[in-house]
Amino acid sequence: MSATQLATLARTSDPQAVLRRFLALDAAVTGANALAYLALSGPLGRFLGVDAALLLGLGAFLAVYAAGVGLLAARRHPPALGVRAVVEANLAWSAVSLAALALWLDPSTAGAVWTVLQALTVAGFALLQHMALRARQLNQV
Repeated sequence: MSATQLATLARTSDPQAVLRRFLALDAAVTGANALAYLALSGPLGRFLGVDAALLLGLGAFLAVYAAGVGLLAARRHPPALGVRAVVEANLAWSAVSLAALALWLDPSTAGAVWTVLQALTVAGFALLQHMALRARQLNQV
């Protein structure tokens, strides 16, 4: 994906703003997911075919993670180290989600589809954030 495509997707050509927007979008989506897991762990657990306690734990973790990513997005110049940590955490989340699906989870069909879709979405955030960070760094040279 080119810098022009990133700018179009983020609706700005400022590399700093592109990075901050992708971080903020990640924080918003992760936060919404966290709230759903926390507030609806029972019904979602039954629908997805996973333990409600697992969803509660994941919801608590995701709420903290979303807050951290949101704080990073709120900074005028998010530090590269922090952004790299988010990218790596997102990639790890995607890999662990797919591994869990293959190795130890036994979800419903909806749960299996959800697990794959959220893993792909999180990997997509990692890719967009990595590319935005690279574009920002190239712009600063």
